[in-house]
Amino acid sequence: MKIIRFTAEWCQPCKSLAKMLTEIQSPVPVEVVDVDDNPGLAEKYQIRSVPTMLMISSGNEVDRLVGSHSKEKIQTWLKIPK
Repeated sequence: MKIIRFTAEWCQPCKSLAKMLTEIQSPVPVEVVDVDDNPGLAEKYQIRSVPTMLMISSGNEVDRLVGSHSKEKIQTWLKIPK
């Protein structure tokens, strides 16, 4: 299981999410992908807006979280106890 966090240098909500994820300390690895540097991967996963986080298991998308969310919502999505 891993998380792919799609981001962009110019995206302010992406920067807020990155900071929040350092505070949360995800129990699964988080791979960061800049959509401007990796348009092929963004296209493969049909990323239409950033920030977008995908939960990947055995190479397949299990879940998706799009946009800005509260710390509590992200913790719940990652299944981290508060």
